Amino acid sequence: APLSELGISQIKQAAKSKKLKDSEIILTSPYTRALQSAAIISKELDLDIIVEVDLHEWIPDIVNFQHKTTQQCMDLAHDYNINNGVHPQGEVKVWETLASIKKRTESVLSKYHKYNKVIVVCHGMVMKTQKEQDKIKNGEIIRIKVTVED
Repeated sequence: APLSELGISQIKQAAKSKKLKDSEIILTSPYTRALQSAAIISKELDLDIIVEVDLHEWIPDIVNFQHKTTQQCMDLAHDYNINNGVHPQGEVKVWETLASIKKRTESVLSKYHKYNKVIVVCHGMVMKTQKEQDKIKNGEIIRIKVTVED
């Protein structure tokens, strides 16, 4: 779904933040709201955008890649949360683990280690793997430092 009017306003405001000064490039998830957010930021800061498929949102069902109802998706997210993103030993779960999200995100970020400052537009669950923070607001700017092992 596209950004709401409030979402557009939040991203336009975020794009004016001094925290984004001296950024060199924008990486974005391929999902609609992230792409739209990246486009708004790109327009404001005159930066190129690179779409990175692995910055996509958490996958509720990695077996079927779909859920039948919104409630089913919410139930899977609740199960993920109560298990802290870790499949309990001896139990079969269909949701993507925290470790999987973290690994694919770090794989993307490591490709851009030569840049001094990169804007990443993606999803709350993805960002939570890089910064231990319970709540991430829409349009919130979070600083992280990426270290790359040689």
